[in-house]
Amino acid sequence: MNLPTTETQTLEDLCINTIRILSADAVQNANSGHPGMPMGAAAMAYTLWDRYLKHNPKDPKWFDRDRFVLSAGHGSMLLYSLLHLTGYDLPLEELKRFRQWGSKTPGHPERGHTIGVEVSTGPLGQGFGNGVGMAIAEAWLAARYNRPGHNIVDHYVYSICGDGDLMEGVTQEAASLAGHLRLGRLIYLYDQNHISLAGGTDLCFTENVAERFQAYGWHTRSVKDGNDTEDVAAAIEEARRETNRPSLILSRTHIGYGSPKKQDNFSAHGNPLGEEELQASKKALGWPTMDKFFLPEDAVKQFRTAIDKGAKAQQAWEQKLAAYAKDYPNEAKEFEMIRNGKLPENWAADLPSWKPTDKPIATRVAGGEAMNALAKHIPNLIGGSADLNPSTNTALKGMGDFQPPELAGPGTLGAVGGEWSYAGRNVAFGVREHAMGAAVNGMAAHGGVLPFSATFLVFSDYMKPAIRLGALSHLKCFYVFTHDSVAVGEDGPTHEPVEHLAGLRAIPGLTVIRPADANETAEAWKFAVQHDGPTLFALTRQHVPHLDRANAKSPDVAKGAYIISEAEGRKPDVILIGTGSEVALCMKAQEKLKGYGVNARVVSMPSWNLFAAQDESYRESVLPKAIKKRVTIEAASSLGWREWAGDEGTIIGLDHYGASAPGDEILKHFGFTAEHVTSAALRLLGRNDEASKEYGGETSFAPTSPQEGHS
Repeated sequence: MNLPTTETQTLEDLCINTIRILSADAVQNANSGHPGMPMGAAAMAYTLWDRYLKHNPKDPKWFDRDRFVLSAGHGSMLLYSLLHLTGYDLPLEELKRFRQWGSKTPGHPERGHTIGVEVSTGPLGQGFGNGVGMAIAEAWLAARYNRPGHNIVDHYVYSICGDGDLMEGVTQEAASLAGHLRLGRLIYLYDQNHISLAGGTDLCFTENVAERFQAYGWHTRSVKDGNDTEDVAAAIEEARRETNRPSLILSRTHIGYGSPKKQDNFSAHGNPLGEEELQASKKALGWPTMDKFFLPEDAVKQFRTAIDKGAKAQQAWEQKLAAYAKDYPNEAKEFEMIRNGKLPENWAADLPSWKPTDKPIATRVAGGEAMNALAKHIPNLIGGSADLNPSTNTALKGMGDFQPPELAGPGTLGAVGGEWSYAGRNVAFGVREHAMGAAVNGMAAHGGVLPFSATFLVFSDYMKPAIRLGALSHLKCFYVFTHDSVAVGEDGPTHEPVEHLAGLRAIPGLTVIRPADANETAEAWKFAVQHDGPTLFALTRQHVPHLDRANAKSPDVAKGAYIISEAEGRKPDVILIGTGSEVALCMKAQEKLKGYGVNARVVSMPSWNLFAAQDESYRESVLPKAIKKRVTIEAASSLGWREWAGDEGTIIGLDHYGASAPGDEILKHFGFTAEHVTSAALRLLGRNDEASKEYGGETSFAPTSPQEGHS
């Protein structure tokens, strides 16, 4: 290796080696982590952060900052080193506690846990998709609020990604979308070190990445030597001038750069260098001491110039904002509101409601009506579906399509009747659920927008990694899923979700709502736009009746469950609990049970986790412990329902795949009927003869015992 010595290295060399050694020291101190990537990518990261990245370490939430995403999140010490060195509130002591209990430096970056971390990364490709969403948000905000001479939204989205990122499928979907949308403010530096965890990339990844991205519509530029900071800078300059295409800078780097034995070796990817090799690396890099966590004063001083540069950049922006407010006071007021995450006073003014006598509609239709009513007053509600607007009913009507203006001919109209422009509020994600989930998370993380996605519930499998990270990061976004049960019908079991609700409810921090009817759907949206975190909607394809809540006790979707219809006259003999379309079956069963002299309470439980979060007195008022005769019904997996059914209750669920037939016929054959609920309640009360008359098990799937799930 031809490396600079202590005497010959420049200030720039010293700064770059400071990143390398600080990162390697922290990994070695933890005896856990990935030193190779920070050591190899240090030069290009320094070039970006020192010369181009617009940020203020003393105000990490400054709205017009550039966004930086470390998609290769396993190299987290690269980011932590940069944050500490440039002056963020991340003390050196936290780097010394890398990967330790309670530290601010976890193994992979976590949004909301470490200051300056924009998104949670580590699952490869997700950060790449997040960056695309951030660029969508930047483009939309610029189109809506910028005016001639007033560019108040004027920043870039940068990312460092690696070989592993570019192998993941989510990245390929996201790159295709970004290329179509011509997101020119998106600049990715590809840490092309040709090494992955298990060996060289020649084992499995030999494609021409540049040509692939060119085919997607990206500008590409190769940097032959990732340590050549002038060439890296020239590549970034080119990318910034390329306003109509996203850019990928392919920078040839060397994993573990400076390590005599581990440079260009896959062993540097996921293991500490070892004390002996760490010292050998310090000598090879011309480091003046073997002491851990030594920071050269000259290097720190150079890094900390970011504080003054950031303060001046923010001050200049605030002056722009003041001039903008003078010329465009209404727009400035709205811009301040949305960037602070506020809602207008009248935001819920037009939310629809329905009477029990109104014609039944699907909750997906009700959801669409609620969204459009909200969008009239909430200017930054923006999103789209995976090529499914006609099926998910999530088009914001007359609000334009988010599309590159240059792709539209004169008078070109989008699918929902608005002009094509970056100011359009309908994002056509295409058949790209993986990318859609990651992009919506990125939009929420960027701030200034309230983003939503939409597809069928069965395809939540494609979005699961993004949904999980959205919940982990407490992102305020909306995941809309329709076609929520076997009532999908003729499309058959490939399109009929069974186990999905159970899996999604298991995600900590995710609010899952399966509303019973149109009114609950509108109320769910009212909750979601006020909730500080992600909300997932599970909505029906089939029509459901508008439930009569005249006998309800404090109906409130935000509480997760409530008594939608109370037993008459005396303490309930049995409690019927349902979600979604099955609540209507409970209501019908309640009426049938009256004919048998049985008093039944009906509970609508649109959200398990919201109900679980209520205080004990409220939960007891809805589901008293003393009432052990309970029947639960949901056209989905029975997993998890025992908590609400209790030890003596009956669970009517679906623990097998669906079938291809009309939805009503499927529901009947699988036992999702009022007669089955009535029979189950009677059996619990020991009235087996009457139960058999009500529902004799003549269908294909009768319950085996009162305590067992429907099978």
